[in-house]
Amino acid sequence: MDRGTRRWVLAGAALAVVVIVTAGVLVLVSESSTGTAQRGGAGAGEVALDYLDAVARRDVRAAAALTDDPRAAESALSGALAGLGATAVRTVAEPPHGADGEREAARTFTITWTLGRDRVWTYDNTVTVLRGDEGWRVRWTPASLHPRLGEGQTLQLRTVDGTPAVLARDGERLLEWRSGEVEPAAGAGGPPMLLPALDRYATERLDPGWSVVRVGADGWDIDTLTSTPDRESGPLESTVSVPVQRAAQQAVDGVEGTALLVAIQPSSGDILAVAQNARAGAAPDALTGLYAPGSTFKIATATAVLTHGTASPETVLPCPATARIGTRTIPNDDRFDLGDVPLHTAFAHSCNTTFARLAADLPADALADAATRLGLNADFVIPGLTTEAGTVEPAADPVQRLEDGIGQGKVQASPFGVALMAATVAEGTPVTPRLWDEVDTTVRAGYDAPSGPVLDAVRAMMRQTVTSGTATALAPLGEVHGKTGTAQLPERTEAHGWFAGYRGDVAFAVLAQRAGSSQPAVAAATAFLRGLPA
Repeated sequence: MDRGTRRWVLAGAALAVVVIVTAGVLVLVSESSTGTAQRGGAGAGEVALDYLDAVARRDVRAAAALTDDPRAAESALSGALAGLGATAVRTVAEPPHGADGEREAARTFTITWTLGRDRVWTYDNTVTVLRGDEGWRVRWTPASLHPRLGEGQTLQLRTVDGTPAVLARDGERLLEWRSGEVEPAAGAGGPPMLLPALDRYATERLDPGWSVVRVGADGWDIDTLTSTPDRESGPLESTVSVPVQRAAQQAVDGVEGTALLVAIQPSSGDILAVAQNARAGAAPDALTGLYAPGSTFKIATATAVLTHGTASPETVLPCPATARIGTRTIPNDDRFDLGDVPLHTAFAHSCNTTFARLAADLPADALADAATRLGLNADFVIPGLTTEAGTVEPAADPVQRLEDGIGQGKVQASPFGVALMAATVAEGTPVTPRLWDEVDTTVRAGYDAPSGPVLDAVRAMMRQTVTSGTATALAPLGEVHGKTGTAQLPERTEAHGWFAGYRGDVAFAVLAQRAGSSQPAVAAATAFLRGLPA
């Protein structure tokens, strides 16, 4: 490299000038060998720097005024800035190639265009400065913008904007690319609780390509000046069902208090919908919030009882209004008394007194084992999503077991976990929840489902809950299986209301917080099932 083209920073007493504009803020930096910041050069050098300064600031009029053809320069600069959609420009100049006493001087520079998030284009170019009667001016040619640019040509950014990034299972757009970002598609019925997860994973997984092309006066692309390939082909297909999601959202929106709903397809594990109403706030409690599941946990207690042979569905057991078991007095809701009834009737009417006594007499690990076999202790890594099914541990103390057996005590579950429990009963095999069609869920802690005969009996009891038990409001809506639940809170006048169940290939759980009873959850379940497509 000769002395005229050598960067100033490499010369002993030379200067380097960097012009940076980011977010509308101009920074001029000059460094000498002594470290003193100054504005270097005069004449040709100063005009060149002023021109590059104006380009970096995207001040088209000021840049054009420093050329020998302001009209043509302003038109070309405006067209390029618009065509590229530049959000920032940075120029780094080298010293002039000629002296101020000559008629012409050339200045080499590097220009870096920021064209939205993660899109940066850098190349070297040369600007020529001429001295005329009015002093030094930049000689304008289209090549001043890019060395390959000719008359009537301009620069254009080509992106995937407007193309889908994430689709619902039925093909509807949920997210699409806009200016390098993943944004909700216009008019999409996407799940608000899942959109951040879909966005996060799509952004990590997909890196949409972009290019800058040279466009002729006729509007046709001449060639590509720079390009980046797609890192991953798209779009991604999610398991979300827009019709199911809409039905779920409308169902929880109809609840006066805080309401959450999760729906899973038992046959595939597909997460069909996750809905929370406005009162629930933005935290994804439907997926990660842990609560006492109340009597929905009797699905697990019944599973444990049947697995250990403590009773069969036809075993007649007492269901008094209250029962003294050890140091605890257990009441039924509203103190109802059924007398002596078969186990399946006690389940359908949610007899706390029956199930508390059964749970107390079980082995220490029986409830935890049954809960595990229904998915409540499972752990999954779903790309982009954080979930927590629940936690149920062995209890050596009979009093602890009786409280756990009616879904109080130390038993915890999320709506996601309760929906997974219902899905496992429906399918009869372990269910691995997933959010993506072609991206696997990692199973950190899996499980084996209960035996077929046990699940057949549990299904029959869940069906009776709907036909003649605590969820008869759902009876007209087809072959619905379910279990209601009420989880008492420290404030005795308040309780969380639950419903867990399935119809066909849709399993779901509803939690109505501080509802006082399970009926608001049953009402939301009714609205949800009515809203599903036929």
